[in-house]
Amino acid sequence: MISLLVSLAVLIVGYFVYGRIAEKIFAPDDRQTPAIAINDGVDCVPMKPWKSFLIQLLNIAGTGPIFGALMGAVFGPVVFLWIVFGSILGGAVHDYMSGMISSRHKGASIAELSGTYLGKAAKWIMRVFSVVLLILCGTVFVTSPAGLLDTLTPDWMNGTFWAVLILIYYLLATLLPIDKLIGKLYPVFGVLLIVMAGAVIGGILFSGGEYQIPELSLHNMYPDDTPIWPYMFITVACGAVSGFHATQSPMIAKCIRSEKEGRKVFYGAMISEAVIALVWAAAGVAFYGATDMLSAALQDGASNVVYEISTGILGVFGGILAIAGVIVCPITSGDTAFRSARLILAETFHLDQKKIKNRLLLTIPLLAIGGLLTWFAIANDDGFQIIWRYFSWSNQTLAMIALWVSTAYLVKEGKYRFGSLITAFPATFMTAVSVTYILTAGEGFRLSTTIAYPVGAAAAAALFVVYLVKLFKYDRKRTSLR
Repeated sequence: MISLLVSLAVLIVGYFVYGRIAEKIFAPDDRQTPAIAINDGVDCVPMKPWKSFLIQLLNIAGTGPIFGALMGAVFGPVVFLWIVFGSILGGAVHDYMSGMISSRHKGASIAELSGTYLGKAAKWIMRVFSVVLLILCGTVFVTSPAGLLDTLTPDWMNGTFWAVLILIYYLLATLLPIDKLIGKLYPVFGVLLIVMAGAVIGGILFSGGEYQIPELSLHNMYPDDTPIWPYMFITVACGAVSGFHATQSPMIAKCIRSEKEGRKVFYGAMISEAVIALVWAAAGVAFYGATDMLSAALQDGASNVVYEISTGILGVFGGILAIAGVIVCPITSGDTAFRSARLILAETFHLDQKKIKNRLLLTIPLLAIGGLLTWFAIANDDGFQIIWRYFSWSNQTLAMIALWVSTAYLVKEGKYRFGSLITAFPATFMTAVSVTYILTAGEGFRLSTTIAYPVGAAAAAALFVVYLVKLFKYDRKRTSLR
C-alpha cells in the first residue's frame, strides 16, 4: 500500500519538477502553432487546453496501460518502478518532445521528422514502420473491446458483431474533422476514464483489508521465471514508454493554440496514463493475491481479467462503470491510430485532406487491412497474443527512434550539451531494450541471453557514441563561428 501511494506521489512531483526541466530545455515561445497558422477545419483546428489534454490522454491510453499493466504485474511490484521512472524520465519526455517538435514543423508526423533529422532513408523506413504499427495498434484496439463486449452481451452479439460496429465507428472518426466527433465525445469519455481508475483504486483502498497491495520488491515473481530484462520493459509499454504516442502527439500538435500549453497537454497526459497503469498493476496483484494466480487468469484473456476485477471489487454497478471505461479506452485509441495512419500516408503521397475523396482513398484500404487482422485475431485462440507481441516490440522500437529524433533536434537547436541528454539517455536505454528483446523473443531470433544481452548493450553503446561524436562536431562548429 505504501509503495503505491509513494509511487503516485513521485509521479505528481515528477510532472511539476522534471516536466518543467523538459519545458525549459525545449523553450516554448509565442510563434504560431499549426492550429492558428493553418487551421484547415479538418485536422488543424484550435482547441481549448483541457480538451486537447483529454483527447491526448484518450489517444494514448488505450488497452496498453490496462492490459499491459496487468501482464506486467505478473513480474511483481517491481513493475511500479518501471511505470514511475519510465514515465517521468522517458515516456513523458518522449511525448512532449514528439508533440512540440511536430508543432514547429506544421504538425509533421514522426516519419517526416525522422527524415528531417535522421536522413531520407530513415524517413522511408519510418513511413512503413509507423503505418504498420498503427494498423497493428488499431487491430489490437478492435479485438480487445470486442472480446470484452462479447462476454457482456447475448450470444448473437459475438466478437465479430462488435468488431464490425467498432470498425464502422473507426471509419467515421478517421474521416470526419477532428472537432466534429472526436472533439465532442472524447471530453466525456476522458472524465469516464478518470472516474473509472479512481473507482477501482478506491474499491481496493476501502475494502477493509480484503485486498492487499504488495510492497515494492525487486524480486522477479513471474511464475515461469521469464526474465525482467527485457520482457517487462516491452510488456508495459503504454504505461511507461510507448512509441505509439509519437504517432498521436503530432495529431494534437495540430490543435494546441500555444506552445506553452504543451507541458500540460503532452507531459501531463503521459503522467496521467502512468497513474492508470499503476492502478491496474496494483489491482491485478491485490485482487488475485499472487502473481501465479494472476498469470493463470490471464490465460483466459485480459478482457476476462478486467471483468473479474471490476465486478469483484466494485460490484455490479461499479463494475459496469469500470468496464465501460475499459471499453472506451481502446476504442478511443484505435480510431486515432487509423487517423494517424491516414495522415502519414497523406504526407507521403501529398494528398490534400480537405477533400473527402482523398480521405476515403486512404481510409478504406487501412480499415480493410485492419478488418482482416481482426478476423485473424478472433478466429485463432492465440491470435490476439500474437498481434500484441509484434505490436509491443514495434511500439518500443518506434519509441527508441522517436527519442533519437528528439535528441537530434535538440542537438541541432544548440541544446548539444546537458539539454540533449534528457532524450539521449532514454533513447539509449530503449535501444538496449528493443535490440535485446528481438534477439531473444520467440517472435524474433530466439538467441540465448549470453549472446543477446551483450549485443543489445553494444548496440545501445554504439548509438550513444555516435551521439557523443555529433555533440563534439556541433560543439566545435559553433565554437568556430563565435
